[in-house]
Amino acid sequence: MTVKIDGVKLKGDQVVRVARPNAAGRFEKAALHPAAREKIAATRAYIDRHWMADDVPLMYGFNTGVGLFKDQRVAIADMVPYQTKTVYAHATGIGQPFAEDVTRATMLLRANAFASNFSGPQVALVERLIAFLNAGLHPVIPEKGSVGASGDLAPLAHMAGAVCGFPQAEIVYKGKRMAAPAAIAKAGLAADFPMGAKDASALINGSTVSLALGVLASHDARRLLKAADVALALSLEAMRGELAAFDPRVHAARPHEGQARVARNVLRLTEGSRRCSQAARDVVFPDETRAAGQPAAPRVQDVYSLRCAPQVHGPARQAVGYVDGILSTEINSATDNPLIFDDGKGGYVSISGGHFHGQYVAQAMDVLAIAVADLASISERRLARLIDPTMSYGLPRNLLAGKRGLNTGFATVQCSLSALVMENRHLAAPGSVDSIPGKSNAEDHVSNSTWCGRKARTVVENAEQIIAGEILMATQALSLVEGLAKDHPIGKGTAAALDAVRAVIAPALDGDRWYATEMLQALELVRSGAVVAAVEQAIGGLE
Repeated sequence: MTVKIDGVKLKGDQVVRVARPNAAGRFEKAALHPAAREKIAATRAYIDRHWMADDVPLMYGFNTGVGLFKDQRVAIADMVPYQTKTVYAHATGIGQPFAEDVTRATMLLRANAFASNFSGPQVALVERLIAFLNAGLHPVIPEKGSVGASGDLAPLAHMAGAVCGFPQAEIVYKGKRMAAPAAIAKAGLAADFPMGAKDASALINGSTVSLALGVLASHDARRLLKAADVALALSLEAMRGELAAFDPRVHAARPHEGQARVARNVLRLTEGSRRCSQAARDVVFPDETRAAGQPAAPRVQDVYSLRCAPQVHGPARQAVGYVDGILSTEINSATDNPLIFDDGKGGYVSISGGHFHGQYVAQAMDVLAIAVADLASISERRLARLIDPTMSYGLPRNLLAGKRGLNTGFATVQCSLSALVMENRHLAAPGSVDSIPGKSNAEDHVSNSTWCGRKARTVVENAEQIIAGEILMATQALSLVEGLAKDHPIGKGTAAALDAVRAVIAPALDGDRWYATEMLQALELVRSGAVVAAVEQAIGGLE
């Protein structure tokens, strides 16, 4: 279904559908809503009739220079070369190109900002962005070089240069990186696009790259929340944990919405479990020091990574909710400068403001990074317990199968994932509090939003791998003791998760057979939502 943009109703999941291919490898098409096109055309017609003359008052971005040259008039005769020079002057990005989904999300979000009809570009420019999306023309946009002040000037200038067919700009088309004019011609579009007044500043103003990063990272984080609860339940069953900490009466006494939802999810996942019971704990597992027939000591209460999981997963859920609220507003906002408003007298007025400043996105991305880093951190602690029999209540050391010594087990999985946890801890340090003035102090406070978005996206990617690792290790643990604990079945939801993993990844029950392939398969099970989908089908849904 085509995503129609009007600057008002675009949703994050629609952005993702345009930015990323579906299971069939196709991108959702985009289109400008007819009502939005009509409004943009009317506004632009007024601008061209009334403001494109050398004797009209100075209006920033329309007939003036930018930054500290705001009081320097640009003659109408120089308007086209001025637009080109503005893009060239800001195309100072550095580093590797953004991933394809970021580039596509950026183009869609920029077009949607124009669709709100506060920017005043040519209609043809808006339709050009959409045509690039639908043709699969992906500008090469360097990752580094924006401070999120007057928007993401450098990366958006690289996008603008590609969209307008600059010979120095590059585009990836059908998997090949080439000069922009050649790629555009191959796609059947006119290679050259002449910009009119304000088109250049409209294209490069606004923290839209930061927003694209944020929308994609938040979408992935939201998907991760249920997977984290599934991983927790699997680990609880593997270690024969105590379920009393998830009792609804406990969470009613401290009524945070997020933690209560997590506790309910765990109880739904483990419903019918006899593994999380004293009778199951009395079974002597392979690496327990207890003598056969000796009952286990009462568990009473579990360690924090199990017992306090709702108090950690819950805040992460609520943080993602907060982030989604900020982003949903930002998605449908006009973020360049100046903005154009109906004056109520049949005309329009241009007003300078600061909506390009990325602080909202920057702070939201810092919140996301902090919350998801901690979600991954507690997951790694559970994973670490699974491989140590002194902490897992007797599960085989390193979750080892086969001959000890000859086979080593899976301790190194925990090492690799702990490396990601440490990386996340550094990336979770806030970037939104940092500011270095630029442009001779014309931009004397910046948001650093692009860096905040980039690191939040990396934190989420690392967290996906860590939680996938916990699911993988818990599956191995449950498989190793399946015969011993056969009289104490696991819950309906955790059993469905176990089956979903086993359908793709066979547990290593005859030695060390896992390799990086299995880690990647586990990651795909999390990213695709396959494990969560299997669970929800079995138990009727998770919150």
